[in-house]
Amino acid sequence: MSRLCRWATACMAVALITCSQTVFSAENTDLTSLKNEIAEMRKLYEQKIMLLEQKVTTLQTQQDEIKNQAPAAQVASAPATSQRNIGSNDFNPSIGAILQGKYNSFSKRNSEFSGFAVGEEGERSSEGFTLDETEINLAASIDDKFRGSSTIALVQEDGTQVELEEAYIETLALPFGVNAKAGRFFASIGYLNEYHSHADDFTDRPLPYRVFLNKQYNDDGIQASWIAPTDLYTELGFGLFRGSDFPGGGEGDSNIGAWTAFGRIGGDVGDNSAWRLGLSTLQVDDLERSSNEDELEFVGDNKMYIVDSRYIWAPTGNNRDKELILQAEYMRRDEDGVYDDLAAGSGPVSYDEDQSGWYAQGVYKFHPQWRLGARYSQLNPGSVPSALLGTALDDQNHDPKSFSLMADWTNSEFSRLRLQYNAEELSDNNRDHQITLQYIMSMGAHAAHPF
Repeated sequence: MSRLCRWATACMAVALITCSQTVFSAENTDLTSLKNEIAEMRKLYEQKIMLLEQKVTTLQTQQDEIKNQAPAAQVASAPATSQRNIGSNDFNPSIGAILQGKYNSFSKRNSEFSGFAVGEEGERSSEGFTLDETEINLAASIDDKFRGSSTIALVQEDGTQVELEEAYIETLALPFGVNAKAGRFFASIGYLNEYHSHADDFTDRPLPYRVFLNKQYNDDGIQASWIAPTDLYTELGFGLFRGSDFPGGGEGDSNIGAWTAFGRIGGDVGDNSAWRLGLSTLQVDDLERSSNEDELEFVGDNKMYIVDSRYIWAPTGNNRDKELILQAEYMRRDEDGVYDDLAAGSGPVSYDEDQSGWYAQGVYKFHPQWRLGARYSQLNPGSVPSALLGTALDDQNHDPKSFSLMADWTNSEFSRLRLQYNAEELSDNNRDHQITLQYIMSMGAHAAHPF
């Protein structure tokens, strides 16, 4: 081999050795980098696992403390498979209170309905400064299947009285759009009946609610509803109740004394408006009811039918800025039984008559904090047997009516002041001019009101 060939071979060998060293060095560097990344990831995951283990230990300790504080019988009766999520606020129900008060000024000393048997709550409120119901609300999810809610009202009547307005459980996860409720609650009849008075647009309920439902019907029972899977909002429901609340009587029957049924439809009209239409009934059988400060007693059946409608228009598309709400309800009542005028001692008199009433109102929000409203309501007493002339059922050829104007200012979702004027003609053509100034204040948690 020539010297030139040996020199070329040597150069190639040196080049190969150099390249292999460079490649090996690069591979070694990459391997070291990967090892470092794996070590860093292992360190981070170990830290996360340590934090999770600490959280699990803390939650387990809290759960053990709660179980130790609970009565032994309660712990023993709990299902073995029941597990609460401590972090979901299950042990801390939302608590709220509603404070309400009024100042009333009336032009007539007395104001009584003619042609109707009226309960205590349906009468006109007291003049001067009055404290409305103070509500204490508690609500929370019980677990993934149920929620519970209760409302305790403090009422100033011959001293401070404590009333349990609502206390019920409600399902959360029934299939096919079905919902069920059990306990004491406001039945789903008409529109206003389901709402507490502090959610009303006026300081008082319209005449049909005051006369036919003693302002509001709440009773012990169960209720189920179903929302159809359709584009048009469609809801159907029924309820079974004890029948103890007005227009029922006293403690009610020991069995099922009343039942309800309702149907509702609704939808949107364009982007700025929505509507709802409802039909419902309340049927109370074999009731015994006293009214008009125990002067009248009725024994028999009470059947009521209600048609309600509601329309909302937001001209800007945002009802927080401007909003017009139109609302109306018509009620018809058929009572079949006997009335006894206890004050006169005349004895039972057969009674089978229809009575009706309606109201219509409009409320316009022209500013985010200001609203104006107007409402008209009227009653039709129907016929009265001659034997009951001179009693509260004697309409004296007069249909009770009332006209209202209101203005309210809402500083926030928690506070509202309202001024209202009423012109009522309940028993004759002499108007009772009424001025009411009202405040409604909410503290703590309070659920939003539906449509």
